[in-house]
Amino acid sequence: MADVLIRHLGRVDYTPTWHAMQDFTAQRDAATDDEIWLLQHPPVYTLGQAGKPEHLLHRTDIPLVKIDRGGQITYHGPGQLVAYLLVDLKRRGLGVRELVRRMEQAVIDLLAEHGISAERKADAPGVYVNGAKIAALGLRIKHGCSYHGVALNADMDLTPFSHINPCGHQGMAVTQTRDVGIAATPAELAETLAAHLTRHITL
Repeated sequence: MADVLIRHLGRVDYTPTWHAMQDFTAQRDAATDDEIWLLQHPPVYTLGQAGKPEHLLHRTDIPLVKIDRGGQITYHGPGQLVAYLLVDLKRRGLGVRELVRRMEQAVIDLLAEHGISAERKADAPGVYVNGAKIAALGLRIKHGCSYHGVALNADMDLTPFSHINPCGHQGMAVTQTRDVGIAATPAELAETLAAHLTRHITL
């Protein structure tokens, strides 16, 4: 089974990174290693393929990018840890729902290490602490391979979430690791999240 390569990309603009994921997926073959890209984005709203524009409640100076993942609208910004999973699902014998479950479990395991109890919701993919969303998920599958991934709110300005219905859910509360008592920096969390994601992908 191919390895999982971890790439730390730092703070990168959204659109070029999205296009790089598309290019990687289009060019990969049966021998290409799976990769996890760890990064942060400047402020941006992204709207999934079937996303409804009305979930952006108030226009701001934050750009809106219409993209090719599933799901509705979400926000990315500095202090949010993003992990993009470029995984050959067929090779690993994974279905989409199982990959989503394993991604959620990786975040749940990370939070548990810090004494925080988190859960998933059947009707709203992601990870929640006391009913507030702390991590959002979105994927695109092409030729049996995934891209996009999971965004964990760590130490960021949560205000932009108030201008949207997060992931299409009106009034959904959001939180972040800092606000639930986790002192680790996004960089420190990145190492732990990568380890948990790798473990769950390669089970």
